[in-house]
Amino acid sequence: MQRRGLDAFERIGEETSETVEHRPASAVVVRTIRPKYVLKEEEAGMPKVLQAPAPELPIPRSIAGPGLLSDTIVRRWQDHMPLHRMERMYGREGLPLARSTICGWHQEVALLVVPLVLAMWRDALASPYLCVDATGVLVQALEKCRRAHFFVVVAPKKHTLFGYTPKHDSAAVDKLLDGYQGYLVADAHSVYEHLYKTGDVVEVACWAHNRRYWWKSLESDAPRAKKGLALIQRLFLLERQYAAAPPEVRLRRRQHEAKPIVDDFFAFCDEESLKVLDETPISKAIGYARNQREALQRFLEDGRLPIHNNVSENALRREALGRRNWLFVGNDEGGEVNATLVSLLASCEMHGLEPLGYLRDLLCLLPSWPVQQVIDLAPLHWAQTIQRADVQQQLEENIFRRAALGTLQPLPREAPPIKH
Repeated sequence: MQRRGLDAFERIGEETSETVEHRPASAVVVRTIRPKYVLKEEEAGMPKVLQAPAPELPIPRSIAGPGLLSDTIVRRWQDHMPLHRMERMYGREGLPLARSTICGWHQEVALLVVPLVLAMWRDALASPYLCVDATGVLVQALEKCRRAHFFVVVAPKKHTLFGYTPKHDSAAVDKLLDGYQGYLVADAHSVYEHLYKTGDVVEVACWAHNRRYWWKSLESDAPRAKKGLALIQRLFLLERQYAAAPPEVRLRRRQHEAKPIVDDFFAFCDEESLKVLDETPISKAIGYARNQREALQRFLEDGRLPIHNNVSENALRREALGRRNWLFVGNDEGGEVNATLVSLLASCEMHGLEPLGYLRDLLCLLPSWPVQQVIDLAPLHWAQTIQRADVQQQLEENIFRRAALGTLQPLPREAPPIKH
């Protein structure tokens, strides 16, 4: 059969399709060659041997560059991958890494970023209000694991910070919130009670916590529970309407629209408190609301205050999810490392930053960054800092970052091997 050439046909259109493929990850060895020179003729005051300084690394004399360190941190605490899984995954990618090596790297990185995280804490404690919550975590021990706690402190629109404490007590709270003055959005746990006695810290209760007690009483006392939940739901619907409004507008609308609902809610609680049986779910719901009456109404006094503490509870979920995978921390030092690095990852999420790229560039800049200006490297200020010409130049000159991005030119294949 005779075949016709393309000239015999007229093109009338086309169909295009796209397919996504996966390219396996790869480790890149960056070999740095620093020639040594000596003057052929000695001159007074000149060193005998001249050599360029070694490229700066986040961990001196380590084989890990900023990109690899960032990848291990993100996998461990953003993706909640236990160390034994990471060990196997890197092995499949052709990079044998012992879990003890990764642990040591993370301890060193945590020490490096401590000045930055401390600066973020100082900035957060200057906020007009903070949202606080805590969750337990197991600490490995020979016979039986002991219990410690992770606290989360959220300065909305600024920082999400984590603290590790061996005990869940007033001393732990004092250490985390040392010197703080302002509103504190928290649950009704006794560890916070001493903060409110001087008046420097003002309690703000959470309507979401309040609502849970009413949900629990639905099965045993549906009529009263539905009445209470309906009033609380009206408050939440109003909050959604002016969530994006300026604080002064929000305060004005709360006083006009939300306050009558709050008054009706507490009038209902007072009326029903004498009719319910003690120790029943509905009695506990009414009792909680009445005991927290003043703190639950605090949002009516300041338009900046939230009606609930969901922002800190949602932030704390990353630790709750993580402990399902890694089960426990090895010791108190491991808990501190966790809290330090997770503070950066959680703050990245708050500001919409891609954590791997942020950590990689942070570790390129931080070793030589002025300590007095370290807050500029926080996720809060990262968008502005990264636009600076000097920062862009420093990042572009970093050979390890260029290798991670694939812009570093490899040595030609015919180059002779380097003799050690």
